Amino acid sequence: MSDTDRRPRRAGKPYRRPQKDPVRILAFDALRAVDERDAYANLVLPPLLRKAREKGGFDGRDAALATELVYGTLRRQGTYDAILAACVDRPLREVDPPVLDVLTLGAHQLLGTRIPSHAAVSSTVELARVVLGDGRAKFVNAVLRKVAQDDLDGWLEKVAPPYDEDPEDHLAVVHSHPRWVVSALWDSLGGGRAGIEDLLEADNERPEVTLVARPGRATAEELLREEAAVPGRWSPYAVRLTEGGEPGAVDAVREGRAGVQDEGSQLVALALANAPLDGPDGKWLDACAGPGGKAALLAALAAERGAALLASEKQPHRAGLVAKALAGNPGPCQVIAADGTRPPWRPGSFDRVLVDVPCTGLGALRRRPEARWRRRPEDLDGFAPLQRGLLRTALESVRPGGVVGYATCSPHLAETRAVVADVLKQFPAAELIDARPLLPGVPAIGEGPDVQLWPHLHGTDAMYLALIRRTA
Repeated sequence: MSDTDRRPRRAGKPYRRPQKDPVRILAFDALRAVDERDAYANLVLPPLLRKAREKGGFDGRDAALATELVYGTLRRQGTYDAILAACVDRPLREVDPPVLDVLTLGAHQLLGTRIPSHAAVSSTVELARVVLGDGRAKFVNAVLRKVAQDDLDGWLEKVAPPYDEDPEDHLAVVHSHPRWVVSALWDSLGGGRAGIEDLLEADNERPEVTLVARPGRATAEELLREEAAVPGRWSPYAVRLTEGGEPGAVDAVREGRAGVQDEGSQLVALALANAPLDGPDGKWLDACAGPGGKAALLAALAAERGAALLASEKQPHRAGLVAKALAGNPGPCQVIAADGTRPPWRPGSFDRVLVDVPCTGLGALRRRPEARWRRRPEDLDGFAPLQRGLLRTALESVRPGGVVGYATCSPHLAETRAVVADVLKQFPAAELIDARPLLPGVPAIGEGPDVQLWPHLHGTDAMYLALIRRTA
């Protein structure tokens, strides 16, 4: 990655106006929104890029660099904080957040990209002059010159504790995850250094864009005509855009016949749809349907069988997103705004029920890297009652002989097996069924009967699925 065209020009005068670099200013604005408003980069960045393009002079190369700066800085924030702490003469918590954002942005350019060191420092100092002022820019310059004295491997040797002395803290610094997250993921994997390092590395990689062809409306073959499109690994409806293609440029996506959906999410919907039932198969429920990806796939699959889907979502604005995703579905479907723990439908009304519960989102850290820094261990206690309540209601909502799919985008054992085990103790008229045969060809999905997907093994989010049949 070259950045020589953005280097500030030298001037002979004692003072010159700072040069405004639209790419780095945009990246800084995105990081400030993430920090100040608890925004998510995947929601903040697209409108900023669109606005920059509309102004003119901002091309695809600029957009790619801005995207890399934002996501790379967020993913590696923990590592860069450890390095910056060794270069600053006071605790980082005493550094003003906007200054720290500029420093972290500079550290990523120095240690995480191919931008030459002199260009990384000078362009970040120019950014500091624009957004912070000359005084703070001098501080930024002094700190980044210290950072530039070594490469990433050299810094990690200095700031990460040896693995043999503190393996969790070593992994946390080297792979930029909070220590408690490292510990939780390690427990879920079942031990072993190679597996946890592979997973943490996968969390720091930019995921491919994955599309889903909604049955009856689009086909994978149609999507494969797009540039740089290749088949999905596991789902027959999945197509991957290998060069970070723009989904909005795909006709089928614009028309709602296809959507953006992680392949793990597709597999969860397919497994529930294909689970064996005793009795009729005409009424399906998605009890936590927002924002609508799984609901849209389930509705299309239901339509092929003459079944109808009810999609329920508690938050009205998210119910609106579900309705948009289901618009044009070829079969009967309905969207309602309702609390899944206090449902308006009668018990035993459905043949298949999906409950994809709210969770910490630790399985989607590739897509939302800032989530790793926001979540706290105590968040698990906040989600626990809701997750158990939603699963209990789902079991009450399905008829005897019907199947419930409990899914969550977190591999944390407190959000997966612990929830299922607790609820089944209170609901004896239900039994786990083996979900593994319903993901044909997918390797390394666990010992069953539940299924755990992993970014480093399957290229998907770390989705969890347990299938439960109501017996009486």
